[in-house]
Amino acid sequence: MALQHDYERKAELKAFDETKTGVKGLVDSGVTEVPPIFLLPTPENLNSEHPDLTLPTIDLQGINDSSIRRKEVVEQVKDASEKWGFFQIVNHGIPISVLEEIIKGMKDFHEQETEMKKKWYTREVSGKTRVVYNSNFDLYTGPVTNWRDTVYVNMVPNPPKPHELPPPCRDILLDYSELMMKLGVCLFELMSEALGLECNHLLDMGCADGLAVQGHYYPCCPQPELTIGSPCHTDNDFITILLQDHIGGLKVLYQNQWTNVPPTPGALIVNVGDFLQEMCHKTGFEIAISS
Repeated sequence: MALQHDYERKAELKAFDETKTGVKGLVDSGVTEVPPIFLLPTPENLNSEHPDLTLPTIDLQGINDSSIRRKEVVEQVKDASEKWGFFQIVNHGIPISVLEEIIKGMKDFHEQETEMKKKWYTREVSGKTRVVYNSNFDLYTGPVTNWRDTVYVNMVPNPPKPHELPPPCRDILLDYSELMMKLGVCLFELMSEALGLECNHLLDMGCADGLAVQGHYYPCCPQPELTIGSPCHTDNDFITILLQDHIGGLKVLYQNQWTNVPPTPGALIVNVGDFLQEMCHKTGFEIAISS
C-alpha cells in the first residue's frame, strides 16, 4: 500500500507540474477541494501564540547623522539579533510607493494571462536562468506541497537586461533591487558594528555580493485549514528582507511561542539567515535561530 501511495503521489506531482500553471491554475479551474498532494499529514500547530510578544522595531532614521544615534541603533540590532533573529525596520530609505509597486508588479506577474506566464515556468536550477517561475522549488522532494507559487529573479551579480525580465514587473524590479542593495549594505554595516567589528567587515567577506528577489503568491484556498502556504523553516542565506502585503500571515517562533507579525505599512522585516548565524557562531556571537 505504501508503494502504491508513493507512486500515486509522484504521478499526481508530475501531472500538476506539467500544467505549468501552479496553484493559481488549480484555483482558476474551479477546484472546490484541496488535492491530496497539498494535504498536511498533521496540521502544524501555529496557534500557540503569545499575544504579549511583539517583534522588535528599529527606526533607522538618523544613523548617518549622529554617532550617538548610530550606537543606539547598533545596540538595538545586536539585541534583536541575539534574542529574536528577526527585527522590523522603519525609515529605511525605500519609499512606500516603491514597496507598493513591487507588490503590484509581483501580483500582476502571477495574475497575467496563463500562456504568457507559462513561458517563464522552469525547474532549471543551474543559475543560468535569470527568472524562475514555478510552484514549490522542492516539489518532488518536499514532505508536502505548499499552497504557493513563486517567481524568483537573480538580480545581483550580473543584473539581467531589461528584456530578460517579465514585463509585468520589469521596471520596478530594477528600481527595487537597486534600493534593496543599498539597504542591504547599510544593514551589514550595522551588523558588523554589532559584532564589534569594523563596519565593512561583513561586506569585505562578500555578504552583499548577491541579491535575489522572490515574489510568493498564495491563491485563495477552498480549504485553508488542510494545507499551508509556507511551512516552518529557516532561510539559507545571510539575511532576508521581507515585505508583506496587507494580508500578512507571517509568524515568528520566539521562546517556543509563535508570534504573529502583522503587516505595517512601509515597514520591512529582517531575518538573520543560516549563513550569517553560522558565521557569527564561529566568532562566539550567538544569534537566535528563528523560524
